Amino acid sequence: MAPEFLRCQIEIGTKPCATVAEARDDLKRLRACVARNAAGYNLAPIAASCHPFSDWRSQSHTDRERYNALHDDLAGVVQRMLICGMHVHVGIAEPDRRIDLMNQLSYFLPHLLALSTSSPFWQGRDTGLDSYRLTVFDNLPRTGLPPRMGSFGEFERSVRALTDLGVIEDASNIWWDLRPSSRFPTIESRICDVQPRLEHALTLAALTQSIARMLWRLATQNQRWRIYDIFLVAENRWRAQRYGIREGLIDLGRGEIVPMAELIEEIIGLVAEDARSLGALKEVEAAREIVSHGTSATRQRRALVEAMEAGDDTPRALQAVVRHLMEEFHTDL
Repeated sequence: MAPEFLRCQIEIGTKPCATVAEARDDLKRLRACVARNAAGYNLAPIAASCHPFSDWRSQSHTDRERYNALHDDLAGVVQRMLICGMHVHVGIAEPDRRIDLMNQLSYFLPHLLALSTSSPFWQGRDTGLDSYRLTVFDNLPRTGLPPRMGSFGEFERSVRALTDLGVIEDASNIWWDLRPSSRFPTIESRICDVQPRLEHALTLAALTQSIARMLWRLATQNQRWRIYDIFLVAENRWRAQRYGIREGLIDLGRGEIVPMAELIEEIIGLVAEDARSLGALKEVEAAREIVSHGTSATRQRRALVEAMEAGDDTPRALQAVVRHLMEEFHTDL
């Protein structure tokens, strides 16, 4: 666990885990630790990508050299970072293979985002988006879908061009939706909203790992996933940001909009062999439950409607949404 940019946030990260079962144990331990220590101050944690009503203007940033530098460099843009995301690392030993798999895995980022959406509210308003977090985050430089690159050396040269000029400190200041880690021999997916429920976080991690393994397996057979123009993938990213799982995504191969239930069935079929090999088939198949019952964005809106139907005004109904998120944080502990 570590401080985040804003003092109201805390970052938790598991140790490197070989299996989803290991990740479950470690994440459960970390979440329980946060909940236990927060309770000692009469507080309770939530895990949502935007707080339903907190005002970013009333927050202060953590007094650390790195965060002070970010505050000075990014000015008013970074002050609005009252958002939280979920990052998943997948170990890939060969540097050039990391870039090759990144180029292919980018196609699936909108699908992962759609399943993860947990930020419909911002500053006490329903934004109409299922992931408003990305609207805020995309104001930062060096964000969004990663560019196509031919090799790890090309990535290093691009980073060096900025570090040599003093524009960025190192590769950790590149905040693409998917990037080579600056610290580990991994690719790091950063597209997902953070998950109120632990088991949903594990499903997204299992899907990310299984898709990466599927693409790696294809590469060992001298095959690959078709690489589509970033412009087209970005349209799916927007659809996931706007609608979550509600309106489907564009199947770029078929040239039509396909419901998420059908897309998830296709993905489960594609990666079943890999998920089974990783001991994560149960978690991958649990994506069906998310599609059937809705993402956190849907559940938060439902909590708001139920509170208002019970007679609450909007501020009190938003407090009911927070209580709902508190309950979900503790569901699987």
